[in-house]
Amino acid sequence: MQTNFTQQQLSVPAIASSDVELRACLQCDYCTPNCPTYQLLGDEYDSSRGRIYLIKELLEGEGVPKEKTVKYIDQCLSCLACMSSCPSSVHYLHLLDHARETIEDNHQRKLTDRMLRWMLAQLLPYPGRFRLAMRGARLIKPFAIAMPRKLRPMLSLTPNRLPTPSLNDKPQVFPALGEQKRRVALLAGCAQQALNTDINDATIRILRRHGCEVVIAQGAGCCGALTHHMGKTKESRAAAARNISAWMKEVDGAGLDAIVINTSGCGTVVKDYGYIFRNDALAEDAATVASLAKDITELLADLALDYRVKPGLRVAYHATCSLQYGQRIRFKPKKLLRAAGFTVLEPRDSHACCGAAGTYNLLQSEISEQLKARKVKTLEVGAPDVIAAGNIGCMVQIASATGLPVVHTVELLDWVTGGPVPPVLHDVSRLAV
Repeated sequence: MQTNFTQQQLSVPAIASSDVELRACLQCDYCTPNCPTYQLLGDEYDSSRGRIYLIKELLEGEGVPKEKTVKYIDQCLSCLACMSSCPSSVHYLHLLDHARETIEDNHQRKLTDRMLRWMLAQLLPYPGRFRLAMRGARLIKPFAIAMPRKLRPMLSLTPNRLPTPSLNDKPQVFPALGEQKRRVALLAGCAQQALNTDINDATIRILRRHGCEVVIAQGAGCCGALTHHMGKTKESRAAAARNISAWMKEVDGAGLDAIVINTSGCGTVVKDYGYIFRNDALAEDAATVASLAKDITELLADLALDYRVKPGLRVAYHATCSLQYGQRIRFKPKKLLRAAGFTVLEPRDSHACCGAAGTYNLLQSEISEQLKARKVKTLEVGAPDVIAAGNIGCMVQIASATGLPVVHTVELLDWVTGGPVPPVLHDVSRLAV
């Protein structure tokens, strides 16, 4: 693709980086069939190819972004399926993040949109605030129809029961059970601490049983993904910088073999810290942190898991976009489940997004609902006993539309290696022998 940036524009590192990606795009259409919003809406601008053209136009211009551009960029899921088929290896995510930051800095949204985005940025990255907000949401959930349309998706996704806060999410060190083979830090996350404490608990248990000392680092918190993908760069970089500082203290102290992440959306961003801080004083530390980041299934695949239970369950595996495209981890979770004795069912559209996509199901609820319905329908084919996924956002999204239990992959692996039965599986655990 031909670009027309001025020399003054190209002197800005972000523009120079985006120029390289834009010029690499062949506009060949290989990415278009994989784009969920294009499949659903059939609009060229709702495809990754169309959006790249809009991004080029946005970055070359120096005025207020066009409403059309804002609309189509907002409707992108950031699923990154397009990157899996690009013959030129265009890093679409970096282009999209640059566009979102530009829009956030130069576009005046409607008041209701600004308020919603501000509220999400002030609540979701903070477990205490988020938990309090959900308690309030549960009280008004029966009256959702009378609430502003923008707030209804948040109310509909609010769980009827909130877990008790887990003490395991506090900064501390969990010693390995038996001989210590590795020392790892665990990202406790933010929204996950309020929505589902079983995931971190299961992660800590399985790692300790297999020779890992697990550290919840003092000062680590939200990875910054939620604000990063809303274009709120100041907030996202501040959150990321806190994590880098917290984890580097562990690296420089007793050392770390890995930084374990069990929310794939977070993992994709943490692994990109090196790029995000490439022109910053934190560049070297950020690159170190990014190189240590591992999805929980990556680390478990390197360990000799001690299977103690033979499950008789059929598992429909949902391949989260951030795991299979953002981190290019496609086979390890399924191999781990099969090795554990589960029958793994893969939906026909294993490449398709469920519509959660961070805050997408709250900001673009109509499109999200259609994608969710399509995904749940394919996951339920084959009469599975349980649905497994590697990202809390996807789990909440899918669980809101199915009667099947939805668990994190690590919960199943923890169970069959000596941990407790995942709470949502008590009704079907009799199938284990």
